[in-house]
Amino acid sequence: MNKVLYKPLNMVVSAAGGVLAGIAFKQIWKRVSGEEDAPNATDRDFTWTQVIVAAAAQGAIFGAVKAATERAGAVGYRKATGDWPTED
Repeated sequence: MNKVLYKPLNMVVSAAGGVLAGIAFKQIWKRVSGEEDAPNATDRDFTWTQVIVAAAAQGAIFGAVKAATERAGAVGYRKATGDWPTED
């Protein structure tokens, strides 16, 4: 029954992680490239390399933040309930 509570908690944690990942990527991109915004795939002012590197960096940051926030949510759930959320 307690595991039913984990799903809404996980949704909130995931949403917060997405926001944090977006902020982190924007700050890292600004520091590394000196540009305010990362290039879009269809932006003709950037090279293929710039577009692909930006997309790869964004994917890596989002993946890392997603994993960290999901793990933190699972650990927090275990501390609160004594159960790991994915175990039956």
